[in-house]
Amino acid sequence: MNKITTLLFVLISTLVWGQNPCANGRFASDVFTNFTTTSNVTYGSNASYTGAATTLRLDFYEPTGDTMSARPLIIWVHGGSFIGGSKTDADMVAFSQRFAQKGFACASIDYRLGFFPFDSSNAVKAVVRAVQDLRAAIRYFYKDRQTANLYKIDTNRIYIGGSSAGAITALHLAYLDNECELSSYLSNTTITQLGGLEGTSGNPGFSSRVHGVINGCGALAKYSWLKSGDVPLCSVHGTNDGTVRYNRGIVNPGVPLMFLDGSRMLYERSCAVSVPHRFYTFAGANHVPYVGSQSYMDTTINFIRDFFVAQLGCPDAELQPENLPLQTAILYPTTYCNGSPVNEICYPLAVNQVQNTLTAFIYPNPSSNVIHVVPSQEGTYSVEIFDFTGRRLQYAVKETGVTEMNISDLNAGTYLIRVSSGGNTYTEKVVKF
Repeated sequence: MNKITTLLFVLISTLVWGQNPCANGRFASDVFTNFTTTSNVTYGSNASYTGAATTLRLDFYEPTGDTMSARPLIIWVHGGSFIGGSKTDADMVAFSQRFAQKGFACASIDYRLGFFPFDSSNAVKAVVRAVQDLRAAIRYFYKDRQTANLYKIDTNRIYIGGSSAGAITALHLAYLDNECELSSYLSNTTITQLGGLEGTSGNPGFSSRVHGVINGCGALAKYSWLKSGDVPLCSVHGTNDGTVRYNRGIVNPGVPLMFLDGSRMLYERSCAVSVPHRFYTFAGANHVPYVGSQSYMDTTINFIRDFFVAQLGCPDAELQPENLPLQTAILYPTTYCNGSPVNEICYPLAVNQVQNTLTAFIYPNPSSNVIHVVPSQEGTYSVEIFDFTGRRLQYAVKETGVTEMNISDLNAGTYLIRVSSGGNTYTEKVVKF
């Protein structure tokens, strides 16, 4: 950011906030020695995946003795593969405490956990529930600002972020904004039964708009959901992440679930559609490397701090500059809901290459009953099952999403599944037992 642009940001912020918000190093430095935590604030409720009533709570962190009447808010969302984790996880507490000391208000939320069976369809439902709960938490602070104003939040500066599943939740809240996008994964009836994108977890009638996203090793179902005009993004990710892939790949928290587009692809996409995106690559690092490593944590805190300094128009110098992304983004042809093609212009410093080689996620394998097929490319595809004499035993065509092949009538043995789409094919052996 050049000096003229920075000065304009500061002048605009001064006019809007009534004072220079960055005075005395606020937001850039630890200007507060202490922070105050208010635990287990109820922000909503909803039914869990089993139908059980679930109370939704958050922990609120603020600088001790702060007199600012309208403070930026960061809502943090914990990881745990949508089946575990807590608002008191070490990284959520560290982020909340350290940014409270810089002058931010922070909230670390719990959200509904759990899904079963462990398959892609139920995983998508878990993401939807988490997004709905996060929206309720955002609405809670909009409501408070317009009523009791206990938390002194500037609702023009509400940000969301998290680690792993929490980052996946934040990314989907920010960039999944049309139910037709979700229809590739869930039926319209199921989406309605879940409560739609906005959900019914609390504080209806208030906004759930956010102004930026912190992505700690997360991913988005489809990179095309990030569009021109969307809110800015700040990402950190390790290239050797085996749980949520740095590039494009199957999310595997112990059980392989579905293909997601990782931070590398989102960086490529954000440049194509001119969405501001700061991206830091941890070369050779695995999943959420800042948990358990003070060095990685300090780098992450400083990098996120630089994102906020720029967003708030503060003149402070960067502490942790961006580095160049690694790997080539594994882009694939896709379209918007209205059928228009997605712009796939690459980031200028990278090599753009649309991946034409089809792959597929086929599970469970071995199986005695049903095999699920998830292609790596969007669009119409076919699935065929052959025996080793070359005889075709089953055939199916699907527009998009998951195909279920019932093999219960086949004899025990080894077969071939062939997936075809757009002139490309992928073949894999499967075992029926």
